Amino acid sequence: MTDLRLTWVQPEDLIGHELRQAAQDGRDATRLADRWHAAGGLPAPDRAGASPAPATPRLRALAGELLDELAALPTPLAATEPTDLSAIRAACPSWPDPPAEPSPALPVPRLHAAWLGRAVGCLLGKPVEKLPLSGIRALARATGNWPLRTWFTAEGVPDELAAAYPWNRRSAPVSLAENIDGMPEDDDLNYPLLTVLLLQRHGRGFSTAEVARLWLDELPAGRTFTAERVAYRNLLAGIEPPETARYRNPFREWIGAAIRADVHGWTNPGDPAAAAAQAHREATLTHTANGVYGAMFVAAVIAAAARTGDVHGCLRAGLSVVPPRSRLAGAVAFGIASARAHRDFETVADALHAAYGHYHWVHVLPNAALLAAALTHADGDFSGSICRAVSGGWDTDSNGATAGSVAGLLAGHPAGLPERWTAPLKNRLATSVAGLDGTGFDALAELTRTVTAGPAGEEARRT
Repeated sequence: MTDLRLTWVQPEDLIGHELRQAAQDGRDATRLADRWHAAGGLPAPDRAGASPAPATPRLRALAGELLDELAALPTPLAATEPTDLSAIRAACPSWPDPPAEPSPALPVPRLHAAWLGRAVGCLLGKPVEKLPLSGIRALARATGNWPLRTWFTAEGVPDELAAAYPWNRRSAPVSLAENIDGMPEDDDLNYPLLTVLLLQRHGRGFSTAEVARLWLDELPAGRTFTAERVAYRNLLAGIEPPETARYRNPFREWIGAAIRADVHGWTNPGDPAAAAAQAHREATLTHTANGVYGAMFVAAVIAAAARTGDVHGCLRAGLSVVPPRSRLAGAVAFGIASARAHRDFETVADALHAAYGHYHWVHVLPNAALLAAALTHADGDFSGSICRAVSGGWDTDSNGATAGSVAGLLAGHPAGLPERWTAPLKNRLATSVAGLDGTGFDALAELTRTVTAGPAGEEARRT
């Protein structure tokens, strides 16, 4: 009989991450950590979602107790890293004003380019997700693809190197150059699809509870990970938002909310404040503080990109909706400064890993720093943006996706994206979101424009 090792939700797998989170947000958890380790508890799994073997009932019960005790510890960062939107706005001295006139919906070709860019960047990063930076570089160099400029391939990779740095097990069969046949399913695309459905059903005035109901109706639980899986479990246990983001959820400051933010920017073109507020409402189902800021930052960057060709101005718009004393603001600023300081992006990536390598590879802070650095260093160029974002490691498919969305929107038209990137996608997206499997990116662009400019969108804009 094979044990079912459900990832990202077992108390013994969460406790190590919560102890790490406590150290990052200034809570003194020394006594609780000592109790866990003295009882035989393991550290958090380094890259996987579950420890190698299930805990004993006694150890699992202790993990649950300690998670609840950790949640009761006050954090000294609460004042500078609030989650409530009114407190966030109060902390942001440069919170952007709304545009003088409501912006029209983006034209379909620009939305098409943004959807394509998101998919291409995601697909580029899929085969090397979870690999260390050294492995990504070695695999690319072995095939003459460094600095990174095109799809990864297994052809020509020496056997010993492939064994040392195995491709992502689930993604390699559908994301290496020799295997690509349309855009395979990925949560980085599933969530934007769900957000389009959300706006179609509820308009831009949706509530966080309506996000939750949509997920329960349309999102298979097995397609969720980290904070999203914990929040889903909490919903099924009768816990309501925003407590879904807090209860036994050590992933609440990871990247998950940021990968769901693009549509909020696309549907609020030229209005970073509205995009950020909309992203906040959705993000608080699963995330708090820096995890929420990551989503607000991305949404604001994209909303700004809808009305300008200057990626650096877009990044400033993104920072304007993030509390300036927060760690997220510091990470973005560090990424931008590092990109400006070095001509060689490999040196930039090394600086980011030296500063943020102690965070988990899915945490929002290192990934936000890398995203900002990649966009800055590439100066808005599409290929440069996605290749830098992926070559910097950490959450490669997610960073590639967001960088591709921004750069695709800046490119303005599908024809502005190199065919070597877009042709293998065959205008076909695989997804488990009901009714959308096999949809083309051109059709998704039409649908996104409809939810921006249709009656529900206009009503939300007026309010």
